[in-house]
Amino acid sequence: MNHVTKLVLEMGPLVLFFAINSITHNLMTATLVFVVATVVALAVSFLINRTIPMMPLIGGFFVIIFGGLTLYLQDELFIKIKPTIVNLMFAAILFGGLAMGKLFLKLVLETAFQVTDAGWRTLTWRWGLFFVVLAIANEVVWRNFGTDFWVAFKVWAVTPITLLFGLAQVPVILKYQLPEEEKAEA
Repeated sequence: MNHVTKLVLEMGPLVLFFAINSITHNLMTATLVFVVATVVALAVSFLINRTIPMMPLIGGFFVIIFGGLTLYLQDELFIKIKPTIVNLMFAAILFGGLAMGKLFLKLVLETAFQVTDAGWRTLTWRWGLFFVVLAIANEVVWRNFGTDFWVAFKVWAVTPITLLFGLAQVPVILKYQLPEEEKAEA
């Protein structure tokens, strides 16, 4: 799958969620579009690749569950707490892995980056803490600001902040990069 198609499939449902909410100012309608667009994106991804990448699959699962609860119960709370729960779950998995001596981030990303276990531990701590910060930020925003602001924050703040945080990890990746001979063995 080319990068543009991948980006559209991964970001498209979220952008539609924002656009529909901005046009209708109706979180229920935006949530319905978000859930449907997520299912379509996962189906298209499967049709193209004959598999669904793990992160979009996990994200899609939670969109469908919390979006479905939002629509079924007609309660905005569920879609608003989804980012909090998902981010805390990711943090718990990463920190739990560290406590058990497992580097779960390595399992997910080792095909993209080949770094030493010390590097994976550093990245795991950083991403775990980042997920906790995102969960706290989501709680602060949805509890203290209106729905339209929360939706805009989710799309136009969290996404760029996550990309910038990811870019800020490049020095760690470079510092702990495996030597070429070890990369060949991995």
